[in-house]
Amino acid sequence: MKVFSKPTWDTYSEESILICWLFLRGLALIYFSAFASMSVQIEGLVGENGILSFASKLALIEQFYPQQKYWQLPTVFWLNASDLMLKSVCYAGMMASVLVLFNIYTRASLIICYVLYLSIVEAGQDFTHFQWDVFLLEIGFLAILLTWGSGIIILLFRWLLARFMFMGGVVKLASGDPSWANLTALNFHYETQPIPTALAYYAHHLPAWFNKLCVGGVFFIELLLPVFIFLPRRFRLFACVAFVVLQSGIILTGNYTFFNLLTILLCLFLLQDKDIIKIIPNTLITGIKKQNPVAGITANTCASVWASIVLLVCVSQIFLYHFKSPVLEPLKTLMRTTSRFSLVNNYGPFAVMTKTRHEIIVQGSNDALNWSDYQFKYKPGQLNKELGWNIPHQPRLDWQMWFEALDLTRKSIWFDKLLIKLLEGSPQVSSLLGATPFLDKPPRYIRAIVYRYAYTSQEQRNKNGQVWQRGNYRIYSSVKTLGKTSL
Repeated sequence: MKVFSKPTWDTYSEESILICWLFLRGLALIYFSAFASMSVQIEGLVGENGILSFASKLALIEQFYPQQKYWQLPTVFWLNASDLMLKSVCYAGMMASVLVLFNIYTRASLIICYVLYLSIVEAGQDFTHFQWDVFLLEIGFLAILLTWGSGIIILLFRWLLARFMFMGGVVKLASGDPSWANLTALNFHYETQPIPTALAYYAHHLPAWFNKLCVGGVFFIELLLPVFIFLPRRFRLFACVAFVVLQSGIILTGNYTFFNLLTILLCLFLLQDKDIIKIIPNTLITGIKKQNPVAGITANTCASVWASIVLLVCVSQIFLYHFKSPVLEPLKTLMRTTSRFSLVNNYGPFAVMTKTRHEIIVQGSNDALNWSDYQFKYKPGQLNKELGWNIPHQPRLDWQMWFEALDLTRKSIWFDKLLIKLLEGSPQVSSLLGATPFLDKPPRYIRAIVYRYAYTSQEQRNKNGQVWQRGNYRIYSSVKTLGKTSL
């Protein structure tokens, strides 16, 4: 009779050797896509001649917070924020992710990926403060700890998945949006989401009863099934299948960069090696098991400490929302610290459903009488434009144009700067757009108008080939020209 049984976390580790290996390979691919996506747009977004120059922001931070600048903005770009440096960091991140893919200096490469992507998120300002950016950082940090071989980290991955899915359901109910309560949210979602896919058009025209059934299924998956994550294997397998089906449905109808791919990747931790061993060659299995790290006392102790911090922060996020006291200041400091480095985050996508779709159209002119439209690469614009799939790439300017149109009572600083950069003829900013009507030189005047967009009926589409229809326009931004604010 054994007095001391083997720790539970060792069992988790032994049962998930192949799972961990596959997860790290998948994470490497997502990291690569994230860095590659930013590499083709970072100059136009935050470069020296971009919309929101990050070098200018660094100068302001250094002016007002000279002693705390590294805390205010934890980024490697304090060394240099030139266009060359911005691009180089993206390329370095791609190289580090390739090293992870081929299991070369895996832990060090994961650290590099995390540090560099955190730097890019800070540099991106309005263009990188999305839930999937911090989601990738939180997962990336846990992946570093996973290389120790401790099964505790596997439990933390499961906890992260449960927290992410459950909060997705809670925020929908807590928002007070009646479309979620009466199960009609999908009547609007496919039409009003940022960048729909081609299938979203057809999903929008599905019967109302079917969409209601789907919304009910979403609540079932997000509110109930997270509990299954911590139940025996059969329950976890059921939850895994349901999560993957939900995320796959979102991928088919909407372009949400690597968000859903990350969620599916996390679902690997609901499986065990025996669930996937038949699809992996024996020679590869032997090599993977030889490389498997064995967690010692130090690794398990550090993992336990981090698990305690994560649970404390998660509880504090709820507790501090209801109570205010000076005694709780240490908890607030802990939350701010973990939040600063995106180590423990809050999630809750689609909390409030957008009911109407407005599209901002940027126009240029040389006489302020005849106007030509700028075309964006991915978002709706031309009425016959068929939208496809662009995941895992995220066209960040296109996304921000969607957010800008959510509240037409105010204009963001970045939007005015976008118009000015187009007037100046910035090639970096122009590269973020699609077709431009001003090939030789920029226009003398620029403005922005807004339309109400909606899908056409299937009969209308069959007749004129148009996916979208739009109503009368109104002015969103008055006419601008260099040297003057408006006409």
